[in-house]
Amino acid sequence: MTDSVRYPRSVNEVTPGRTAIRNFDKPLLFVVVTLAAFGMLMVYSASIALADGPNFGGVGQYYFVGRHLMYMGVGILLALLVWLTPLEVMQRMTIPLFILTTILLVLVFMPVIGREVKGANRWLSLGVINFQPSELAKLAVVMYAADYAVRKKDKMKSFVHGFLPIAISVGAVGLLVLLEPDLGALTVLMAITVGVLFLGGINGWLFSGLMLLLPSLFFLAVWLAPWRRARLFAYMDPWDPSNMYGSAYQLSHSLIAVGRGEWLGVGLGSSIEKLHYLPEAHTDFIISVIGEELGFVGIALVVILFALMIQRMFEIGRQAISMDRLYSGLVAQGVGIWFGVQIFINVGVCLGLLPTKGLTMPLISYGGSGLVMNLIAIALVMRVDYETRVLMRGGRV
Repeated sequence: MTDSVRYPRSVNEVTPGRTAIRNFDKPLLFVVVTLAAFGMLMVYSASIALADGPNFGGVGQYYFVGRHLMYMGVGILLALLVWLTPLEVMQRMTIPLFILTTILLVLVFMPVIGREVKGANRWLSLGVINFQPSELAKLAVVMYAADYAVRKKDKMKSFVHGFLPIAISVGAVGLLVLLEPDLGALTVLMAITVGVLFLGGINGWLFSGLMLLLPSLFFLAVWLAPWRRARLFAYMDPWDPSNMYGSAYQLSHSLIAVGRGEWLGVGLGSSIEKLHYLPEAHTDFIISVIGEELGFVGIALVVILFALMIQRMFEIGRQAISMDRLYSGLVAQGVGIWFGVQIFINVGVCLGLLPTKGLTMPLISYGGSGLVMNLIAIALVMRVDYETRVLMRGGRV
């Protein structure tokens, strides 16, 4: 008489002797939680002195870290909602989300609704908070490029039928972002689009041409704008007195902060540059504060954690593609490209390797729209991973 075999009642139940597979990527979750917690600590450290400054007088020393915590709470709730949503549903929402993003990017130029800060129209005024549509555009372009690569899979080698339609649609979004103006966000959007199309099977010669064309367009955009041109010249010689007190003011003080930190830093909370010398110390230049307080070791650890996070995103995407889930895989790898390019630019600017650009550090810098979109994007990647693991157990999603 043969022994009876008990089969699992659900995909989450493991039969005796069967290899257990987690429902989530533990290294990715660990890195994200660590970076988010560290970011909250550094936002508090970098912003604590702003309460005494002329621009934020009377806000209190916990104002920015309190709002950062609020944004994180909103981001976690929306991220949980995204994680509970099947990728099939998310794919159907791709084009409506892309259209909505385009409309929002137009609204930033409208009186009353749009909000201008230091000559830039990048925000929508929503009462107690301001929303930055260009952050949503990064997520929308990741999903749109992935969906396009799947829909046009058989035409990706064609210039007219494969590349031209997405070049026009994403180019329109990019033009709106450039008009804000936000060259940093535009660079990230273009990198996401080209990267996802390359992974989706775009013609090799066309990809090579884009690699030559995009830098030329970037330098043309810099050269045609006097303030960008001034930043480029200042970047080339930040210690010239006319640059140091002008266009290179942020860069010079960022380099001073990193230089003061040396190997191990001056100690957490002991930064001098954040005391109204380094502008945007809690947003675009928070890496400089990390360098001053925690030294080269602090910056290196942050970069290593981000490298591990991006590696896991690409691995999750590779596993999804190997399970014949091209859209899911391209979304995960597209988010990896987004984070990788933005981190590279932010660190490069703070260390004087790249001209100054207004890009925040994902998960670490203060900024509501950016933090919320970062958490949603990570949840999307973790949903890709979850569905792949369910399929690997023989279940359905």
